[in-house]
Amino acid sequence: MAKPAQRNDVRPARAVRHSFTLTDNETGESWEFPTLHGTMGPKVIDTRKLYSQAGVFTYDPGFASTASCSSAITYIDGDAGVLLHRGYAIDDLAKNTDYMDVCYLLLHGELPSPEEKSEFDININRHTMLHEQLVRFYSGFVRSAHPMAIMVGIVGALSAFYHDSTDITDPMQRMIAAHRLIAKMPTIGAYAYKYSLGQPFPYPNNNLSYSENVLRLMFSAPTDEYEVNPVLARAMNSILILHADHEQNASTSTVRLAGSSAANPFACVAAGIASLWGPAHGGANEAVLNMLHEIGTKDRVAKYIRKAQDPEDNFRLMGFGHRVYKNYDPRAEVLRKTCHEVLEELGIHDPTLDLAMELEEIALNDDYFKEKKLYPNVDFYSGIILRALGFPTNMFTVLFAIGRTVGWIAHWKEMMEAPESRIGRPRQLYVGSKKREFTSVANREHTDRKISWSWLWGGKKTAD
Repeated sequence: MAKPAQRNDVRPARAVRHSFTLTDNETGESWEFPTLHGTMGPKVIDTRKLYSQAGVFTYDPGFASTASCSSAITYIDGDAGVLLHRGYAIDDLAKNTDYMDVCYLLLHGELPSPEEKSEFDININRHTMLHEQLVRFYSGFVRSAHPMAIMVGIVGALSAFYHDSTDITDPMQRMIAAHRLIAKMPTIGAYAYKYSLGQPFPYPNNNLSYSENVLRLMFSAPTDEYEVNPVLARAMNSILILHADHEQNASTSTVRLAGSSAANPFACVAAGIASLWGPAHGGANEAVLNMLHEIGTKDRVAKYIRKAQDPEDNFRLMGFGHRVYKNYDPRAEVLRKTCHEVLEELGIHDPTLDLAMELEEIALNDDYFKEKKLYPNVDFYSGIILRALGFPTNMFTVLFAIGRTVGWIAHWKEMMEAPESRIGRPRQLYVGSKKREFTSVANREHTDRKISWSWLWGGKKTAD
């Protein structure tokens, strides 16, 4: 078997002569810390010796100004609207290649040669099925279970079935685990969907491309031969590529933090799925559809636009603007074209989708949105596309998880191979009580505080 192309792509950040001086205003004592430069992006202050030298921590809720690691996988310039995977622009990848190419790129650092691509496709295809005993796990869930809850459980259980790929010190086992996760995720997600419908579980068809297989697993039935529409398959391919990785977001950071404890890769990705499930992260495209349902009809759009512009109103237009991108989301530009191609191909006349197009027109032309740079983002268009394809809203995050799996595993693999990796241990600013003397229960003073115990039994009682 040919060995995949490998390269040591994680270059240590380069220390430069510049330094950052920290001065204690109370004592006048000063300390200097070096700055580090990556290949692109802002320089960073090396604070690894901050506590040992100055006796202080940094305080950065949400880690908005903190680099937790060095990485060679993805680069984002939010101000310029740039997203690069291993140096390749996201729009070039989405327009010119397929998801398997991007998976190989993220894992190995280079786009594959024809021979490497063929072998990689074969390696992924050989792992697409689920162990039959694992399939029985689905029957333990209620039919109404959220598919993300099922995915967390099933992916976590993979480590109980595949002991030959849980030794994280073995590079070959790490790669086998990566292939298994990428290959099995569409099957796992599709079975969660099929289970909710009470339909039989189809086997993957390894003659199809990855994106074609996703659609077939989701929508095929034993009674009819499923024919994949090439326009829809291209749309699914774009969605998978555009969600493959996005630097140190919440779920990727969760995978890295879990992996830093030497947990097996299946457990780490299950943790990432749980993080992605949050509505502020992977649930954003589902929130777009919920917002459209709240607006209801086109004649109410103007009212909700005014609400969004009112700083005193809590209403926010979901799917517009981005925490990272202060310019146009480069992924949204690709999906915008894909979105219109899908709607045209399917000839759908859906009032909700018509409403979405009305909002898009306003956001792209209204001075308020342009000044605030509140452009439609990737979640806006992906939600519309997935609805047009026939997915229920609770499956949107599942599709996100399928696409993001390769990013999670690439970051996990990079961390495992980095010599500077160590267990994650964030610090805190403690604001609780100082040391107190213990008092036995008989000598404690009575207080008037009320504690509600109704959550225990569903009642309305309270206890003193």
